[in-house]
Amino acid sequence: MPDDLRDNRLLLRPPTVDDGADLWRLARDVGSLDLNSEYHYLLWCRDFAATSVVACVDDRVRGFVTGYVRPDVPDTLMVWQVAVDPGVRGRGVAARMVGELLSRRAPFGQVFVEATVTPGNAASTALFNGLGRDLGVPVGRTALFAAEHFPGSAHEPEVLFRIGPVVPGPA
Repeated sequence: MPDDLRDNRLLLRPPTVDDGADLWRLARDVGSLDLNSEYHYLLWCRDFAATSVVACVDDRVRGFVTGYVRPDVPDTLMVWQVAVDPGVRGRGVAARMVGELLSRRAPFGQVFVEATVTPGNAASTALFNGLGRDLGVPVGRTALFAAEHFPGSAHEPEVLFRIGPVVPGPA
């Protein structure tokens, strides 16, 4: 495959309902995410498109970030899931998607990014530490959910990463 991420063939855009099945398949196939129902991804693409992004190459979804804004914390974009197709990993797709979301959400006042990461998820830890480093802003970490909070599985604890505040660049 040519370096389709360097020759402007990577398109970052909000998801549509038509992307819901692709998000579900990608979440299933990456194997490291908690897989939600197909219905969940359809609703997410409809109801939270403004706070989510898909990465497409040649009209094929190759990555996504789902996020939302908590009503009680309107200055914070909560990143729910990040998935990148194995064929394009290691090329900065996840960071570009999160950066796209930040630039899109800055006019709405979201200057912090939060995400939960399990201790065993080295890729997400690197993504969010790198985001803070690249933006020159603090990355805070606090325990959020203990393993005991997940009674139906052997789920690892979740650590809350809080990055920011991000100062929006010139328009």
